[in-house]
Amino acid sequence: MTLQEAQQIVDDWIQKVGVRYFNELTNTAILMEEVGEVARIMARQYGEQSFKESDKTVHLADEMADVLFVLICLANQTGVNLEEALRQNLAKKTLRDAQRHQNNEKLKS
Repeated sequence: MTLQEAQQIVDDWIQKVGVRYFNELTNTAILMEEVGEVARIMARQYGEQSFKESDKTVHLADEMADVLFVLICLANQTGVNLEEALRQNLAKKTLRDAQRHQNNEKLKS
């Protein structure tokens, strides 16, 4: 599915199941909460923190999908076409970082 299709699917879901979008501020707070849940899993799975019993039933993919869902909600609410935004962002990064990463000694094997 494309990002544009994902935005439409989320909008359809909100209209049919979610009743309406939470306001933008609420969704921003929810996004931060969901990002925190991803960070919690990363710290335990790839970092040095140990899992708590309550952490053992959470799944990284599901938490990442939660982040994406809320980000798509915010994009829909604010009129952002994520597909176009990503395309423009990659072009900006490509131009800006054309040589930067190639010349970074820290990234060389």
